[in-house]
Amino acid sequence: MKKIFLSPPHMSGKEEAYISEVFKSNYLAPLGAFVDRFEESICTFTGSRYAVATNTATAALHLALRVLGVEKGDYVLASSFTFIGSVSAVLYQHAIPVFVDSDESWNLSPELLKSAIRKSPKKPKALIVTHLYGQMSRIEEIASICHEEGIFLIEDAAESLGASYRGKESGTFGDMGVFSFNGNKILTTSGGGMLVSNNAAWIERARFFATQAKEDAPYYEHETYGYNYRMSNVLAAIGVAQMEVLGARVGRRREIFARYTAALEKYEEVTFMPEIAGSRGNRWLTTLTLEYTDPYTVMTALSAEKIESRPLWKPMHLQPLFKNALVAANGTSEKLFSKGLCLPSGSSMTDRDVDRVCSVIEKVLL
Repeated sequence: MKKIFLSPPHMSGKEEAYISEVFKSNYLAPLGAFVDRFEESICTFTGSRYAVATNTATAALHLALRVLGVEKGDYVLASSFTFIGSVSAVLYQHAIPVFVDSDESWNLSPELLKSAIRKSPKKPKALIVTHLYGQMSRIEEIASICHEEGIFLIEDAAESLGASYRGKESGTFGDMGVFSFNGNKILTTSGGGMLVSNNAAWIERARFFATQAKEDAPYYEHETYGYNYRMSNVLAAIGVAQMEVLGARVGRRREIFARYTAALEKYEEVTFMPEIAGSRGNRWLTTLTLEYTDPYTVMTALSAEKIESRPLWKPMHLQPLFKNALVAANGTSEKLFSKGLCLPSGSSMTDRDVDRVCSVIEKVLL
């Protein structure tokens, strides 16, 4: 009986050929033609004018904060219902996070965003909003609030490449957007990220910081400090091949979600993460809540059948690291965490695999 993983890498078949080109060119690192091609492919797909490839999405978020002038003592608003990588960069800049809870979409609540702005001891410098599990937040409302308040908007689209709202791609509504190509994402380069923006000066500054802040001189001259954050040409070659199948990957993940819902939504206690009106999520992970059954009971049953699953994210404002942080909360994300579950959603799953997962869950729910 094969193991079914939560979201394993799914190669297109062209990765090895492109990597072979990199080896023949001997431009293995730090840069090369495939880095340029990968950045261009992201711009073409998303409609962003400029992009810089990085070694992680966390690095891209860090660059965004640095470029936008977030400094020690500044306040940065952030989604609470997310992964730690969404907010780690706030601490790197010695800034202070202010967390915002979710609404019925599971994503950041615009109403609570207004409350968080009022709670902040001084005007926040930026907001990092996460498009959770590949589903769009109420991004137009959120962007409008940030514009009115003079707050920079950074979209954490690490999980949502290929998702859109009213035909506009995730990561392109704010001042800057960030994508992830970690091993479990809808597209993977094994590890990597991308920072996008329509502001050329910001992206060039990010590129400068990402390459150790080396000045334009024939020797290593540094007027400020930078980071070793660029993506290698080898990983970018994988990314180019992956981008060629993005549409198919999103399509398959949505098919898997539809198959799960067809089998499980008949159970009154089962609720799947919604898709807000006007949006099209990439359904990176199929996620649900159980009203009566302990999700860990389901996880244990799945594990016994060699099927990987995972709880929903533990909200940042409940993490010991942020026990003293400011938060505008309404209990939504805490409830989701206590009742929620992520199901295997890899685009290489067969219908038979999905049915196998459903069969185990149904035995627990009956």
